[in-house]
Amino acid sequence: MMPSDSPPQPADAAQRLRWVPIRSLAERHRARIEAHLLQLDERDRYLRFGYAAGDEQIRRYAGQIDFARDEVFGIFNRRLELVAMSHLAYLAEEPQRRAAEFGVSVLARARGRGWGARLFDHAVLHARNRGVDTLVIHALSENTAMLRIARNAGAAVEREGPEAQALLKLPPEDFVSRVGEMVEDRAAELDYQLKVQARRMDTLLDAISEVKERLRGSGNVASE
Repeated sequence: MMPSDSPPQPADAAQRLRWVPIRSLAERHRARIEAHLLQLDERDRYLRFGYAAGDEQIRRYAGQIDFARDEVFGIFNRRLELVAMSHLAYLAEEPQRRAAEFGVSVLARARGRGWGARLFDHAVLHARNRGVDTLVIHALSENTAMLRIARNAGAAVEREGPEAQALLKLPPEDFVSRVGEMVEDRAAELDYQLKVQARRMDTLLDAISEVKERLRGSGNVASE
């Protein structure tokens, strides 16, 4: 199938310009990755994995992610919940990893913000800087959201029955891509640490409010 040469739709282009902190995930995040994927409903699991994955299959998938080989990226909300994530799986075994496969999932309540496209762009940046020249996306033909992201990036999409494959040729890394990755990663880490501190402050304030309510109930604190 010929790739689409039409430019991104205005809404998609505008969403791509909105910066969102994307954090690299590691072994210590495995439980959060599993919890995120388990929140996907049957339809979302079908689109993400190509079949209606059960809970045990999702746990097996999360447990088998090789963080030493692949890269996983996530978007956290203010409550430090993992609401969107992508998996960049490097396909070649040799040191010169020339191809990688991309997969993404976004919780229903976090959709409509362009985060799937932002995760895709972030994965492209990291893949380029690791010598990858081809990004592969396997998706069901009915997964129009994923295929639209691939087409808007310039990927060639081929359909074969209910399945589709998109191939995106990547330019080699350069100074801009290396600096871009460094800036995004550091900014995302700073954002996450700020969220951690804000979460701790919220917990402290909640505890103080609870103590006040108990004292007020016992008559030891005058009502304001």
